[in-house]
Amino acid sequence: MDWYLAIRRNREALIRVLAALFALVGLEDRQFDRGQPGSALAAESRLPRHLHAHARRILRAVESAIRRLIVIASRDVAVQLRPAGERPDLTALRKGNDPADAQAVIRIPAFPLLDPLRSLSFDPPRRASEFMPRICVVGVSEPTPIPEEPVLTPDDPVYAAGLHLRLLSSRRALKNLPREARRLARWQARNKLKLRPRRFSPLRIGYPPGKRKRSTHLVDDILKECQALALDVLGPHDTS
Repeated sequence: MDWYLAIRRNREALIRVLAALFALVGLEDRQFDRGQPGSALAAESRLPRHLHAHARRILRAVESAIRRLIVIASRDVAVQLRPAGERPDLTALRKGNDPADAQAVIRIPAFPLLDPLRSLSFDPPRRASEFMPRICVVGVSEPTPIPEEPVLTPDDPVYAAGLHLRLLSSRRALKNLPREARRLARWQARNKLKLRPRRFSPLRIGYPPGKRKRSTHLVDDILKECQALALDVLGPHDTS
């Protein structure tokens, strides 16, 4: 199996999907390549509700595919853990030649290496009450009218700060796959040292996040291939 070819092919496809998402939400790559603080720019814009939901659906599958590429890239990575309590010195990063670049690196959140776990609850669903207390003073105040439920429309503006930062984090992870692979290798090494690890694998059991039954977008096929390759790398003892 040519792992380097598989990583390169899927990485290039994901870069194209991310570029389309950047254009869809109105972000420009060159703004952040020059070191402008990503969060300061992302917090100012909003998107229509339907566009925000569409971008989030595609981005969720993109993030899952990136995690699986990181798993593949970390298959032969050997790391040495630092002693407990020893932390890296970030002074050189904060006092670099270009302080704007340091701000951009610090502001953009780290890419999540672990799949979010499913929330399983066996409690019966809670139902909202059909009645609302209307408190008033007789002869002094009138009963407060019952507020009407807001009507959501597809064109309602939605804050896009979180979506923008997730896009920036995903793009940075794709550009630095070896670094993300070392991060995952360190997590796996620390996880093996624990007597009772909370997670046995970075991938969750079952279908990956963002998978759909019917393939309606290019990212669906990419995620399907990356899932099969990542399971092949981890082996039968790491996932089920």
